[in-house]
Amino acid sequence: MRAPILSLVALLTLGGCLLGPNYERPVVETPATFRFAESDAKDLVNTAWWEQFQDPALNQLIATALADNKDVKIAAARVEQFLGQFVTTRSQLFPQIGAGFNAERERIPLGTAQLPAGVGPVFNQFQGTLSASWEIDFFGKLRRQTESARASLLASEEGRRATILTLVASVATSYVNLLSLDRQLKIANATVASREASVKVFELRFAGGQVAQMQLAQSQSEYEASRATIPQIELQIAQQEDSLSILLGHNPDAIPRDRELDDLALPAVPAGLPSDLLERRPDLRQAEQDLIAANAQIGAARALYFPSISLTGLFGTASGQFSALFTGPTRLWSYAGAVTVPIFTAGAISGQVKQAEALQQQALFSYQKSIQVAFQEVADALVSLQKSRDRLVVQGRQVDALATYSHLASLRYEGGYTSYIEVLDAERSLFNAQLSYAQTQGAVFISSVDLYKAMGGGWVTEAEGMTAVTYSDTGRALSPITSTAGPKGTSP
Repeated sequence: MRAPILSLVALLTLGGCLLGPNYERPVVETPATFRFAESDAKDLVNTAWWEQFQDPALNQLIATALADNKDVKIAAARVEQFLGQFVTTRSQLFPQIGAGFNAERERIPLGTAQLPAGVGPVFNQFQGTLSASWEIDFFGKLRRQTESARASLLASEEGRRATILTLVASVATSYVNLLSLDRQLKIANATVASREASVKVFELRFAGGQVAQMQLAQSQSEYEASRATIPQIELQIAQQEDSLSILLGHNPDAIPRDRELDDLALPAVPAGLPSDLLERRPDLRQAEQDLIAANAQIGAARALYFPSISLTGLFGTASGQFSALFTGPTRLWSYAGAVTVPIFTAGAISGQVKQAEALQQQALFSYQKSIQVAFQEVADALVSLQKSRDRLVVQGRQVDALATYSHLASLRYEGGYTSYIEVLDAERSLFNAQLSYAQTQGAVFISSVDLYKAMGGGWVTEAEGMTAVTYSDTGRALSPITSTAGPKGTSP
């Protein structure tokens, strides 16, 4: 009897169909090239690009952030959560086996039951059992649920990689902002020192009757105006250091620097095609895995229309004496098969199918939107890098011109050819231009960071210092890129 039963079970399991649509990657309209592509771009997107800044302090800050940042730790814990969910879901594909032992002592009133010979109203009962149950996944409900759980696990892994991508870019951006503020503070301090010297000269001249009090007041006014910028910049530096400290996973503290803004090297522009983003950007791969998971849930919901087939079995022993539990005629056993078929559910199953189909559509549109946003982010970063470099060149020429203007205005004033108003105007314009130039310098580096972030890349694996792995149905390491299709099956 056992052999025919096992053969029947194997036939039902292997011959079962998978309900619902099998996943196929949606057709995506991909532009041939990026809108603002650079002609001299290089294939550097998969490298540790932040090392091109040639700043050891930045390299150390990124290493610290990857080790201690709380968002990365949360994302890693979330992967473990979805791994547990996947293992739990997959376990339903296999027989569930359990064991039990029961011991009891009981007394029944005399005359209420006919007791066996030699058995008194007080007796013991011992029982040990081994039970098994198995739902045969003939219509693929459990396999679709496992497929969905597996895709959710892969999505959580891609979410962790996206967190790493964002973290590295945020640390680099914050560090560049910090160096830009340092540069602005240096300019402000130099300007304050220069205007302080001018005030002292005018005070001596005013005391000697060489200049009017109005000119002295004008000089003092510009001196105090430049001093007022220092606390504002120092506040921004402190706030930027605090923000960067949180990215590092530490309490707010000072941030070490090894370079000044002028000493940083500008990373090369990374090359790539728009279609590469589908495989390089973790957020796009995460969105696709969410789509795979939602697609599989349609099949799991449709399977509820069909019969559920399960097998149960029990084997054990029972005895009134513990010493005789495994001897004599104490064995007991049973096995059974059950089939349940929904007949009338008042729309409960159709509602679940409709819900699953709607969630799949939401995931599809989210995936398509994520791709469009990725193209936009790359285009924005490319044009921002180009235009900020152009602006930096123009502002550099402006600073040089204003420096010449300020020098000549001072000579003309000392020669008595112009009023002190012209000197103040030249110095004020030069100070503002120098601050703007430092800000644009930082913007050029930040645009480069944004471009590497938008392009994605295999550097995420290098950044985390280990190989990112996920799990297949057999527990082996699997690349998320190769996990874009669900198992083969037939749709009803």
